[in-house]
Amino acid sequence: MDKPLIITMGDPTGVGPELLVKVLLEGGLENRVRPLQVVGDVGVLRRAARVFDAEVRAEPEAGGLQRLRIGGRSLVVRPVSNLPADRLVYGRPDAAAGRAMAAYVEAAARACLSGEAAGMVTCPINKAAINAAGIHFPGHTELLAERCGVEKVVMMLAGTRLRVCLVTTHLAYRDVPGVLSGEEVLATIRIVDHAFREQFGLKTPRLAVAALNPHAGEGGLFGDEEERLILPAIVQGRDRGIDVRGPFPSDTLFHFAARGDYDAVICMYHDQGLIPLKLLHFDDAVNVTLGLPIVRTSVDHGTAYDIAGTGTASTASLLAAIRMAEQMSKTRKRPKAKGQRPKESPSSP
Repeated sequence: MDKPLIITMGDPTGVGPELLVKVLLEGGLENRVRPLQVVGDVGVLRRAARVFDAEVRAEPEAGGLQRLRIGGRSLVVRPVSNLPADRLVYGRPDAAAGRAMAAYVEAAARACLSGEAAGMVTCPINKAAINAAGIHFPGHTELLAERCGVEKVVMMLAGTRLRVCLVTTHLAYRDVPGVLSGEEVLATIRIVDHAFREQFGLKTPRLAVAALNPHAGEGGLFGDEEERLILPAIVQGRDRGIDVRGPFPSDTLFHFAARGDYDAVICMYHDQGLIPLKLLHFDDAVNVTLGLPIVRTSVDHGTAYDIAGTGTASTASLLAAIRMAEQMSKTRKRPKAKGQRPKESPSSP
């Protein structure tokens, strides 16, 4: 039997649980390439089903699993928490909910690292609640990197027309030039190239690198980061056999990337990549962590507290994340144990 993909339920007080129920009721979890399991909380999923007036029946299965029959369809659940669902308030996660969110992610990571699961898809969490519970990580990515024993990972946001990979992520724009380095740009290039070969099955990924400054610095008139940091990293990447080009002015690069000239664009900072990505893929973008020894995709949105409990959240990003995890799991190599790196790791010197 094919190994399952695991979907983590996310914040019990956010839209994650109802997204899982909604996509199930819409038939989106049936006839998948791989079987699916949800890591989460049976009581919280029961509450989410009530949003859609769907009846729920739980049936125990081997290995401590539960099969939930919801509205005539079934969902296999790996219970990790047992929260007082009826006392939870949408948009107000407490410390217990924070601990549960982290526990879902850790359980899924263990299953992937052990080879029990083919990959994981994550629903949104609340970073403040996790930290309030005494688990001090900025979010999914950092928690997974630590659990997998990996120092450097790359955040990729992807749709059918555009994929962007970030050298820097969540920091003030004024801090970006001071944080950028040739080493970080090269490490990002290598991780992206390696992941596209190993997890997306591309023999020679075509990578484009965006400049930091307008007009790629205009020969130093608008900044020298291109000549001093970015171009040398590109040259080193090409010397290693990577098909990487640039740095290109970002005001023109995304036009060519969106029409299919490149497989991915490597961006210097958050909004440089995410503005064009969300212009094209606001509802169906997927967040992918590259550089892990496991497959991990995620919805590209937050907990959406303002609409949690209404049943109106779109399932497009979750479906896209499941499809991408299925695609990546076809070509990935077997996960390595914690602390091990693939031979010739793209983040090594």
